[in-house]
Amino acid sequence: MRRFRFSVALASLLALLVVAPASSHHAFNAEFDATKPIKFKGTVTKMLWVNPHAWIYVDVKKPDGTVEEWMIETGTPNTLIRRGLTKESLPKGTEIVVDGYQSKDGSRRANGRDLTLPNGQTLFLGSSGTGAPYDKK
Repeated sequence: MRRFRFSVALASLLALLVVAPASSHHAFNAEFDATKPIKFKGTVTKMLWVNPHAWIYVDVKKPDGTVEEWMIETGTPNTLIRRGLTKESLPKGTEIVVDGYQSKDGSRRANGRDLTLPNGQTLFLGSSGTGAPYDKK
């Protein structure tokens, strides 16, 4: 009987460890503003393939010649791979077009919806089920 209780306790603990990180995943509306769509052309400076979201860093040249760095949140690395994007798809210096939504705090951080590659191919970057405007289409 003691072994059974220990097994149940261990299973419960493992379930909590698996569920806790999943529940910390944020909704689109917690960080990004659906009324602030962004679209710009920029040059990839780096890409971080990390969970729960990959990030693309892009330098955007403004009309006055100055450059701003933007951070673009994407879906999970696994989701991007299933959509045809690999670590080799966006080497440093690649010029891309990003379509998405700016952060609520007004910083140069955005949730990416679409990414257009130099060859014209457009890839969906977003995560589904986050409450983003593209989830409602």
